[in-house]
Amino acid sequence: MNTRHWLIAPLLAGMLLAGQAHAADLVPPKGYFAPVAGDAKSGGTCKAPPAPYTAKLEFRSKYEGSDKARSTLNPAAEKAFREKTAAITEMERGVSKMVTDYMRKGQRTQLECTLQWLDSWARANALLSTEYNHTGKSMRKWALGSMASAYLRLKFSESQPLAPYAAQTRVIESWFSHLADQVVHDWSDLPLKRINNHSYWAAWSVMATAVATNRQDLFDWSVAQFRVAAGQVDEDGFLPNELKRRQRALAYHNYSLPPLAMIASFAQANGVDLREENDGALRRLGEKVLAGVDDQDDFSDKTGKDQDMSELKKHSKFSWLEPWCSLYQCSSETLERKDEMGPYKTFRLGGDVTQVFHPKKEGGS
Repeated sequence: MNTRHWLIAPLLAGMLLAGQAHAADLVPPKGYFAPVAGDAKSGGTCKAPPAPYTAKLEFRSKYEGSDKARSTLNPAAEKAFREKTAAITEMERGVSKMVTDYMRKGQRTQLECTLQWLDSWARANALLSTEYNHTGKSMRKWALGSMASAYLRLKFSESQPLAPYAAQTRVIESWFSHLADQVVHDWSDLPLKRINNHSYWAAWSVMATAVATNRQDLFDWSVAQFRVAAGQVDEDGFLPNELKRRQRALAYHNYSLPPLAMIASFAQANGVDLREENDGALRRLGEKVLAGVDDQDDFSDKTGKDQDMSELKKHSKFSWLEPWCSLYQCSSETLERKDEMGPYKTFRLGGDVTQVFHPKKEGGS
């Protein structure tokens, strides 16, 4: 009897510890815990939120009429898309800007306005339509990623700005959670030939929501999608499904990096190291893109097309360098390039990426 107890006790203790380890709360990278910088209790104005988008998520693609490369813009279709999605984009940009302003100045108006905007869309069940096309489900995951990642700065700040707003945050986080469930439904079980940057951005939105709502199932789904993405990177650093974009191949390789670098950094914060998946696929992809920006020949040879560099002239498109250089030891040349182009701000990653990953380089600009 004593012998049996001697054997069982350590086993039970181990099971208990394992359960506690698994139940550990999900967290973002440490930069998200930064305090609110200012202490201005008043000031600022609150614009009325855009009308919650509750209609069908069916939008025209800006590449409508293009061939299978989906690389030729259709100006009329793009104009129609911009007009119909204007409220969603205003919501994404507005939440990101208000959170950024609040974290810098501490104006309560900006905090309460952010929560008012999110609460209004949450109570309307915005963006949850089950009638959608590919462009529509793409907008859903982009919007979720923008809003949830901005919200993380409020939720995890050591200043605890959300403490007095428990009722509102429950409504908002429940909405985020439902949106993430729909995004998982939208982007699961795709054949490999159809898994591209859209799936990576979907996985990022789910990762941001996983941490915002402390849902391990969402975290696990996002990590699984990252591993699929890493498995797509070939030995030379190319993504075959992005090479299909022909003259936009380099731009779309670059566009694939922000969500993947963010997912890996969030995974790292929670004890899951994705840096060496598929022999360092994320590093290989980043290095291929940086080399391609300097010399497009590899991409031109692979696609048979000169590369369209227009998107790559925008510094914000390289926001992935902040999380990437926090995961890998970047060369002095890469660090110099990063700092010259920064600070990085992009609403699709929650706003002020440099302030989160490398605050001493922000310079208050």
